Amino acid sequence: MCGIIAYIGKKNAYPILMEGLKRLEYRGYDSAGIALLNGDLDIYKKKGKVQELTDFTSGKGLFAHVGMGHTRWATHGKPDDVNAHPHRSQNGKLAIIHNGIIENYATLREALSRLGHHFVSETDTEVLVHLIEEVQKREGLPLEEAVRKALRKVVGAFAIVVMDVDEPEKLVGARKSSPLVIGIGEEEIFIASDASPIVSHTNKVVYLKDEEIAVITRDRGLEISTLSNDEVQEPLVQELDMSMDQLEKEGYEHFMLKEIYQQPQTISDCMRGRLNATEGWVRLGGLEEHINHVSNAGRIVIAACGTSWHSALIGEYLIEELARIPVEVEYASEFRYRNPILSEEDVVIVISQSGETADTLAAAELAKEKGALVYGIVNVVGSSISRITHAGSYIHCGPEIGVASTKAFTGQVTLLTLMALVLGHRNGSLSNSKYHELIAELSSIPGKIERLLRLNDQIKYLAAEIQKKNNALYLGRGYNFPVALEGALKLKEISYIHAEGYPAAEMKHGPIALIDEKMPVIAIATNVSAYEKIISNIQEVKARGGVVTAIVTEGDVEIKRIADHCLEIPPTIDPLTPLLSVIPLQLLSYHIAVLRGCDVDQPRNLAKSVTVE
Repeated sequence: MCGIIAYIGKKNAYPILMEGLKRLEYRGYDSAGIALLNGDLDIYKKKGKVQELTDFTSGKGLFAHVGMGHTRWATHGKPDDVNAHPHRSQNGKLAIIHNGIIENYATLREALSRLGHHFVSETDTEVLVHLIEEVQKREGLPLEEAVRKALRKVVGAFAIVVMDVDEPEKLVGARKSSPLVIGIGEEEIFIASDASPIVSHTNKVVYLKDEEIAVITRDRGLEISTLSNDEVQEPLVQELDMSMDQLEKEGYEHFMLKEIYQQPQTISDCMRGRLNATEGWVRLGGLEEHINHVSNAGRIVIAACGTSWHSALIGEYLIEELARIPVEVEYASEFRYRNPILSEEDVVIVISQSGETADTLAAAELAKEKGALVYGIVNVVGSSISRITHAGSYIHCGPEIGVASTKAFTGQVTLLTLMALVLGHRNGSLSNSKYHELIAELSSIPGKIERLLRLNDQIKYLAAEIQKKNNALYLGRGYNFPVALEGALKLKEISYIHAEGYPAAEMKHGPIALIDEKMPVIAIATNVSAYEKIISNIQEVKARGGVVTAIVTEGDVEIKRIADHCLEIPPTIDPLTPLLSVIPLQLLSYHIAVLRGCDVDQPRNLAKSVTVE
């Protein structure tokens, strides 16, 4: 989950590295550091956000043509100056930055200690650079060969960049289960954990594959080989579909607010070329080659984590109702550890915004091993999941910088809706009239979200009512139950208020004991089929002094009489409700967090892309 940036070229590396770290800060912000190679190896690192490092290095006149930087999300060792990356070897000549976890670091550390190595940090990363030094010293190998040999002794996940005072015109990068991308510029090359710090310099990139090593030198440029020392001929150079505007706030106070307001456009982008309301059709290119397999599947399993797991739950409702195919939703973090029963007749859908989520990636690999067809739903083009799955679809939402996911969630739900429509139409479980009704209504969703965003000022007022509370309860039924879970997660993530989402009917089986005048209850009450039951649930809360904010359909009368506050969403068909009902919950969490003085885009202890287990 850490951010990596490295540079070799004719320009001064320092400003490039610092700009890159700012772009990468959403990946981790416990500490940051840089290493510059200009005769000597100079390392500067600081606990806290990148600005702390900027202040620390300001005015030092730093100059080098080779360097690397790192922004950290702590795993081994507390966030402080010592544990920050880069880390040095014992002889002071090597420096390393690392994203991932070295699982056998304790064993390696003990063995190296017996050989006379002394460690100054608590990190697994420092152990790795000492191991590389030890291999290099014993066998007299060039840097890349020492890295290659050392990595064969490592168990775990890594994306690393290493440099050596004795080989000052060289950078060595390697990856396994953690992303690494190489940017090809004019007489300069970049290495980074994702494309965001590269896009302002070049749009030509190479995505390093698992167990590959990249050697970058001034005279030979980029050379790639495998850990087993097989040369990679002519690596695939791709063009980035990303602009600098996508990485700026563009006048919004926070990236999260910008991304909430982008959703009418991002949902339209997700549907572009896939849905035509005028002609009445839906197509998913990634699904076409395997349509018979998927539409006739005996079972679909969806594996995901966090917000993506909530979108998967909605996908379960959609696919079962519209396509009548049994669906199971699994936490990807548990899936691989319980020896799941899978066969060649099963379809496994894996969902991840980044396409790099370690647990979801592992779930995809396990499903492939067991013979299932694996379908990926991701946002980031060229990501690991997109490369290992049999087929898949991008949600085309553009870079999501805010750590708390918003537009990726609605993009995932939109994609799953399209998939359910394709499958239902294909296998005949969806009537022609219902199929065309859903297509027409789905095409209208972006416009309805535009209308919903006008509730912003009303939601600000409600946020002021809730922001001093310590707990909150979110209730929903049917399609809105996963939305309740997502609303609660957003509040927890960015405002640090404890919140739980529940099926409304389950409130009576325990959570009702928590209800009093200090417990705000947010009830998502748009379901036509269970309307009377939701009214009963709200009345049960009111009878115990609870303060209810209800998400209702425009024109609602009954719930308005009993709820303390109401937010109206435009009418839509039940299966499409989540795309609307989640919007006020996103805005509510955002405004509560702002009022509480929280760092909305970079909430404590979190990072955007969870690339470690």
